Amino acid sequence: MTRTIKRANRWFDDRLGASGFVRTALNKVFPDHWSFMLGEIALYSFLLLVLTGIYLTFFFQPSLKEVVYDGAYAPLKGVEMSQAYESTLRLSYEVRAGMVMRQMHHWAAIIFLAAIVVHVGRVFFTGAFRRPRELNWIVGCSLLVLAMANGFAGYSLPDDQLSGTGLRIAYSIALSIPLGGTWVAYLLFGGEFPAESIISRLFVIHVLLLPLAILGLLGVHMAIVWRQKHTQFRGPGKTEDNVVGSRLWPSYALKSVGFFFLVSAVTALLGGLAQVNPIWLYGPFRAADVSAASQPDWYVGWLDGALRLFPGWEIRAFGHTIPAVFFPGVLLPTVSFGLLFGWPFIEARFTKEDVRDHHLLDRPRERPLRTGIGTGVITFYVVLFFAAATDVLATVFDVSVTGLLVAFRVALLCLPPVVAFVTYRLCKEAAALPDEEDAAPVVVRTASGAYVTGHGHQAGNGGDGTPRADGLDEIGSGPRPDAH
Repeated sequence: MTRTIKRANRWFDDRLGASGFVRTALNKVFPDHWSFMLGEIALYSFLLLVLTGIYLTFFFQPSLKEVVYDGAYAPLKGVEMSQAYESTLRLSYEVRAGMVMRQMHHWAAIIFLAAIVVHVGRVFFTGAFRRPRELNWIVGCSLLVLAMANGFAGYSLPDDQLSGTGLRIAYSIALSIPLGGTWVAYLLFGGEFPAESIISRLFVIHVLLLPLAILGLLGVHMAIVWRQKHTQFRGPGKTEDNVVGSRLWPSYALKSVGFFFLVSAVTALLGGLAQVNPIWLYGPFRAADVSAASQPDWYVGWLDGALRLFPGWEIRAFGHTIPAVFFPGVLLPTVSFGLLFGWPFIEARFTKEDVRDHHLLDRPRERPLRTGIGTGVITFYVVLFFAAATDVLATVFDVSVTGLLVAFRVALLCLPPVVAFVTYRLCKEAAALPDEEDAAPVVVRTASGAYVTGHGHQAGNGGDGTPRADGLDEIGSGPRPDAH
């Protein structure tokens, strides 16, 4: 058997000449730092999304045709609803493993986006976007945008009251675009809201167009990483010209396979034990109704919060009106993602560091300005995220919704600069501390009887065996006791 395998390998290698490439690929080194696993979490979550999504497509009906429900969920028996909503109910209550698969799919989408966001944050705060990796930063940001769009499309497919409210908001945002808003809304919805073709269009976008685009960008992303080699944190033996870590085969490959099963297990546990998006409680979508406490998934919560906090200002000029929805719904996301995409070039323009390649990562404290700006921006969107729950917070804490909106508006203006400044000062202070490998305090007594403190290699013995205290701080002295 072994001889047959060797002959087959030799036969293919004689015709393809792939042995050299395979040998080089298997010897490729990957860093061992835990933060590099964030990208793998995103990749494995996407694989779970594809697998569970294929299962769900066998049972879901992307149609708004009205039917009367007569399934296993008793509270909705006899209620008129769309086939999309009815098939989702049957999938949840009557298809074997349907509920688990549906909830695993939803949790995998949440984890996928969370992993991308944290991964982008890691790349930002460590400076991994700098030359020669600007293109991969753009690819990663594009993946974030496509993942958010696909998540919203999938979230809207069941045609329940909550997802219908989200689609109503999306339709209003599309209409608010100056000049071309009507055309954009018609292109997406196929008519005035609620349009009959929206679910079928979202289904094609969700299961075909966006997944193919995401898959293609993932391939480009990994190909660029493979070609440019991994970045790594500074440490012993690590330079701009090497990578220190585990070889692809066998150590890294086996760890990666184990990590895939771990991500799958956690997602399965969440799907089986943690309820998410219980559409049977929301009921079928009715255009005339809006359910209380409507909250979107977390990755678009900041957009909902922006819509709630922005004042009702409109601009009328040259016979056109720019509605208030345009500014938080269109302008804010455009500026946000525009700055995100362009950050490597903005930073290079002001720091003049684009003239050389960077393969060693920064520690956040070494870049106080970048870290301060990053934490300030994160604070801005966190405030918007919590502002999306003003109605829920007002009910839970028995306070005025108007008062909460005012408080969130003040926080939105004040908290980000305060957090950015405090972070900047903390980074400046931390940058003045010794490196981690030299951080252990050492107390040494000199020949004269004085006691001094230092860190790591600063303290030790001189060549003659006497205590050495180069650059150490004296903390006390006294008569030297007699030797015993």
